[in-house]
Amino acid sequence: VQLQASGGGLVQTGGSLRLSCAASGRTFSNYAMGWFRQAPGKEREFLAAISWSGVITYYSDSVKGRFTVSRDNAKNTMYLQMNSLKPEDTAVYSCAARNSGSAYVRAEGYVYWGQGTLVTVSS
Repeated sequence: VQLQASGGGLVQTGGSLRLSCAASGRTFSNYAMGWFRQAPGKEREFLAAISWSGVITYYSDSVKGRFTVSRDNAKNTMYLQMNSLKPEDTAVYSCAARNSGSAYVRAEGYVYWGQGTLVTVSS
C-alpha cells in the first residue's frame, strides 16, 4: 500500500491543523494505521493509532486530549486533527500502515510508511 501525508504547514501557537493520509494500492480497511513524528535531532515518536474499523484508538501522552485520529475507509484516508498546537509539536509528521487490523503503538509494528509532511508551530 502507498501512503501520502498532507496538510502540514505553518501555524501559530494555539492553532489547529488537520493532516490527511491518503492510501492507495490495496484494501485500506484491512490495515490499522498510525501517525508518528520526528523533530530535528530527535527520535521518531508515536502519536496515535487507529484500528481498521476506527473503533479502537491509542494516543501518546504528549498529544492525548489535543489530537484526534480518525479514518474514512470509503475515502481510503486517515486524518489527524491537531488542536492547541505548541512549538514543541514542530516536526515532520508521517503516517504508517500495519499488515494487521489491530491498532499498535510501536513503530516496528508498521510495514508501510509514507513521506512526511512538515508542521511548524511558531511561538
